[in-house]
Amino acid sequence: MKEGLEEFAVDVINGKRKGFQAFCFRCFLRVLSWIYRVIILLRLWLFRNRILRERHLGCMVVSIGNITVGGTGKTPVVEMFAKALNKGGRKVAILTRGYKSERPPTPSLWQRVRGQFGRIFLGRKIVPPPPRIVSDGTSTVPLLDSLKAGDEPFMLAQNLQGVAIVVDKNRVNGGRHALREFGVDTLLLDDGLQYLRLRHRLDIVLVDKQSPFGNERMLPRGFLREPPRSLRRASYIFITKCDGSSNEELINRIRRYNRTAEIIECHHRPLHLTHLITRERLPLEYLLGKDIATISGIAKPESFEGGLEKLGANLRFSRHYADHHRFTEEEMNDFILKADDRGVDFIVTTEKDSVRFPNLPHLLLPVYFLRVEIEILTGQESWESCVERICKPRPIIPAQRWF
Repeated sequence: MKEGLEEFAVDVINGKRKGFQAFCFRCFLRVLSWIYRVIILLRLWLFRNRILRERHLGCMVVSIGNITVGGTGKTPVVEMFAKALNKGGRKVAILTRGYKSERPPTPSLWQRVRGQFGRIFLGRKIVPPPPRIVSDGTSTVPLLDSLKAGDEPFMLAQNLQGVAIVVDKNRVNGGRHALREFGVDTLLLDDGLQYLRLRHRLDIVLVDKQSPFGNERMLPRGFLREPPRSLRRASYIFITKCDGSSNEELINRIRRYNRTAEIIECHHRPLHLTHLITRERLPLEYLLGKDIATISGIAKPESFEGGLEKLGANLRFSRHYADHHRFTEEEMNDFILKADDRGVDFIVTTEKDSVRFPNLPHLLLPVYFLRVEIEILTGQESWESCVERICKPRPIIPAQRWF
């Protein structure tokens, strides 16, 4: 029910739904969008004028985020940063909220009231619940499953060694825990552009070449979390999903909001296919001339499917679900049977989707996920200087006093 409403709303926003009902819903979303815009601008103003204060944790904090909702390819960029900083001598922890993960039980209203009473009148300190630890930086396998961790933190824990991964909606609390328990010196704030409670040393902002500003409207009428001028907060801007064609027009627009940020153009480079169960790896050439089916629950499946076709696969059947959809055994078995009826050779999904699949010990058709990584197309020097800037920060020279 919830996912059906979400898909309907996305279709209305994209203009795919017509009729009186869709028109009324668009008008309603437009009103909410105006209210949302006012709230966002007010919040930014309060932090900018230090009426609302950010917290300092005394370490390097790097935010990686975007101004739109979903689909910019953020997780591979976070992974690339974590590997580079780890290699450069930094001890890294990734702070994430674990979007659409199974949350621990929240205190009841009475418990919250009693806690506030104790804080105000008895001087008791409210101790926040501990964060969820997906990786402590030494474990070789994730410490939580994808349901409790969230699909993206679980995937990062599978692919990163020597990097702690902490899930907590309160990233300040998560950061303190990582500093205290794991001895880290660098915090990567996943999806952190809008998280202003924690002071960022650097802001890395991702812009999707295929849909840089969505439909140019704010949530919930559009896909913008903040107005495009918020790009001025960026230290580095990554244009993702580049296809080799010119980005001059997009870069010119970005420069209207930010004249100083380094711009790095990159794309998601496919590496290989990995079997869902056996973890056998196959080269990309295996796709050439094969009839395949795809199943995905991501924000922009067209990019994933188009990439497979460019690699020579014949896409015969596909099924899309809402972003972060958790697949059931019934859904998977039904899809596999229909794919088999169409005579496909095998099924391909994304790595992020694969961690949300149920346990499937017996497969009628082979199921593979596509492993990808970020490749820098232009701006390699800027990327290297960014990593060096984090790994070897310049010492803070105290201001001289003149008498």
